[in-house]
Amino acid sequence: MKILFCCHGNICRSPMAEFVMKKLAAEAGRDDLFVESAALHTDEIGNDIHPGTRAQLRAHDVPFVPRAAWLLTANRAKAYDLLIGMDEANVADLRRLVGPADRGKVRLLLAFAGLDRTIDDPWYTGDFDATYRDVRVGCTALLEKLAQAPLSRIS
Repeated sequence: MKILFCCHGNICRSPMAEFVMKKLAAEAGRDDLFVESAALHTDEIGNDIHPGTRAQLRAHDVPFVPRAAWLLTANRAKAYDLLIGMDEANVADLRRLVGPADRGKVRLLLAFAGLDRTIDDPWYTGDFDATYRDVRVGCTALLEKLAQAPLSRIS
């Protein structure tokens, strides 16, 4: 299964989710999950993970590697089973970007935890602690859902 986490610039929330999910999947023995992250806008293309995100990952012993933010295209989106946004703007961007056949893959991360709210962008809030907590809740719930149900029934 291929999971893609998306946010505005791909330097804060989505790479945080990518590496948190990779760690959780490894701990659960889920080597069947392929996880990446991408940008929905060009602001940060080519840039590495934000220092605030790196600090949170280090603080929580989440392994990560240097990377460059990249822009998702409709063609590349076809390769993924789940396209996960961090907030409503990300979800709207994803739905506009992908073709009709791929719109059913679009989800909001915290919805997996049964929460009707989004993950605030720490680029604006400066609160990388809150972002980490939310990402961890969403990724944990997603992993649990994947263990319980086939992809077609994931909501």
